[in-house]
Amino acid sequence: MYNIAVILAGGIGARVGGTLPKQLLPLADGRSVLEHAVSAFEQADCIDEVCIVMHPDYIMHAEQMLLANAWQKVHHIIPGGKERWESSVNAIRLLGDKAMRQSGDEVNLLLHDAARPFVSQEIISNVCQALEEHEAVVVAIPSTDTVYEMKDGKVARIPNRSTIMRAQTPQAFRLPLIAEVYAKALGVTDLSIAACAAAHLPATDDCGIVHDHMPEVPIYIVEGEEQNKKITFKEDI
Repeated sequence: MYNIAVILAGGIGARVGGTLPKQLLPLADGRSVLEHAVSAFEQADCIDEVCIVMHPDYIMHAEQMLLANAWQKVHHIIPGGKERWESSVNAIRLLGDKAMRQSGDEVNLLLHDAARPFVSQEIISNVCQALEEHEAVVVAIPSTDTVYEMKDGKVARIPNRSTIMRAQTPQAFRLPLIAEVYAKALGVTDLSIAACAAAHLPATDDCGIVHDHMPEVPIYIVEGEEQNKKITFKEDI
């Protein structure tokens, strides 16, 4: 298995506010959110390569971090898209031929939100282990809150809390599978820039794309951790 971590940092984090995207904001130790996220995968024994998908206006910041941190596994820094799925597709497009180039190894992608800087080595290791047997893997934690399904501003249904989990990242897939799923979802025969130019997907994550367009593929759940939280608002920083 050849495992590539894709750090998705293509957004601008408007809900945090300020002049910089949230992935560039410093945490208590002075290192940025993005540096923490990348370093977690850089340090993971099961990760062979890292690709950073960065907002086009801030690629230089990622390049400066690469030099400052002397990351050895970061092989690519590429521009992200306007939507989350576009950033994923940009990485899949770039890395797609690795399945043919890596000396017979199966290639896996671990897609991780840069805004989750505290992902643990245990989570990364457990995801890599799960990929040895499963084509699709998601990290999630049990919901401790009651969840309401709403319609027209009113409670329509209250799902059983014991069956509800909250999604985290990384979400991981065999590279040929996730490439095929996105092509199917977009209604194209390949993931070239031209083919995807006019496409639109309403999904918020990669797991949702697999579930919606290849429901026959089981998605294995690795239990996450509360500390693997997503930085969304200014208070989270």
